[in-house]
Amino acid sequence: MSQVTSEPKLGSEQVGNGRHRIVMVHGFTQTRASWRQSAESLVSTLPDTNCLLVDLPGHGQSSTVSADLTESARLLAAVGGRAVYVGYSLGARVLLQLMADQPDVVMAAVSVSGTAGIADDAERRARANADDELARRIEVIGVAAFLREWLAQPLFASLSPEQAMVDERLTNTAKGLADSLRRCGQGRQRSLWNELAAFDRPFLAVAGAHDLKYVELARRLAGVVRHGSLAVIPECGHSVNSECPAELVAEIARWYRLVVSG
Repeated sequence: MSQVTSEPKLGSEQVGNGRHRIVMVHGFTQTRASWRQSAESLVSTLPDTNCLLVDLPGHGQSSTVSADLTESARLLAAVGGRAVYVGYSLGARVLLQLMADQPDVVMAAVSVSGTAGIADDAERRARANADDELARRIEVIGVAAFLREWLAQPLFASLSPEQAMVDERLTNTAKGLADSLRRCGQGRQRSLWNELAAFDRPFLAVAGAHDLKYVELARRLAGVVRHGSLAVIPECGHSVNSECPAELVAEIARWYRLVVSG
């Protein structure tokens, strides 16, 4: 008799008790806790909403879950249901995958510092090799040493120690983070730029003004998606949800009232 294996369920927590759900998904090396402050502000600003904060595969309470981007999107939809989705960085890429694969689940979407993939095959393979090297690095030196190197990148230079939330990131495991890089790194993401043109619900692409690469990616995303809008947060770098949470919440709330609840 064959044994049926149940599909893993991603760790999550709900903030607020409003009727309308907003699902929030974190970046690489973070956990759902990185969204908690923003979620509390958002449900206070939009009292008819609740926020579901989700741990992605390889992170937080989902640290033992192994999944590629397609599988991660499916698992996210399974726990989030039909809702408005907000994703930062890795979380944005999982969200964009969900928009391409299961658009009916996504009532509206916000991509924060996200990209729809690398179109050039050679460049994508090179990125996959670099992701694999980083994964091996995590396994060799451990999470604490890796985080020191990771957060020392120019991409995160504008993060204060408090904003970096290192203690939260330290709850992750080397195995989980390495697996996330190998399976969900940018080198393993198929290019979604053409597919996203079919998404026909409200979409907001957000980037920090100092993060010039991702400002251009956000502008491109907003142009590709049929009902896309662009928001550039002043005086902010890549980690918009950590550096400028109040400004990000205000922008999401303004957009939500205008195109979702309005």
